[in-house]
Amino acid sequence: MRPDLEIIQKWIEPKSRVLDLGCGDGALLTLLKKNKRVDSIGLEIDAANIQHCIRNGVNVIEQNLDKGLSNFETDSFDTVVLTQTLQALSSPDKLIEEMLRIGKRGIVTFPNFGNWRSRIYLASKGRMPISKFMPYQWYNTPNIHFCTVKDFDELCSNKKIKVLTRMVVDAKHKRNLGIGILPNLLGETAIYHLTRKKKRN
Repeated sequence: MRPDLEIIQKWIEPKSRVLDLGCGDGALLTLLKKNKRVDSIGLEIDAANIQHCIRNGVNVIEQNLDKGLSNFETDSFDTVVLTQTLQALSSPDKLIEEMLRIGKRGIVTFPNFGNWRSRIYLASKGRMPISKFMPYQWYNTPNIHFCTVKDFDELCSNKKIKVLTRMVVDAKHKRNLGIGILPNLLGETAIYHLTRKKKRN
């Protein structure tokens, strides 16, 4: 079980409606079904992952996230989750807006490209960084939109998205004083809990 999934499940209410975008093998939804008894659906495009979900009793729909979420009605879910997929989307800003249209709240996680390791790797080697969370060469990576904590904070501000909670953690998904002071420099993974800002009358 990925440590970030343990953090995410704490933000999800029991017996709520959950949509997991890019659900992979269904690990999060399996955990939530067991611990929170949620009513859930996963969206996935990889055939092997879809088969894995079906074998484990996870409700899954084959869907390309780059095609949008127009097949879901407004406020269809209590929480919509997007974990470690943001950087692979063609239009991540539009998908986040769609997440918060169909869900009352959203949870987004992504690798922080502003981390000091990435900066040193790029500065010293002159090449695109390779790490546990970004293990690809520049020419075969699915990641097309690298993002930092500051970038995402600015996106939320520009899109009038309310950040309920922001956790920035290290490679072991732990927080410390240093990350608390310099999250964009020292954090490796960002985990955001989001909702729409209420419109003023």
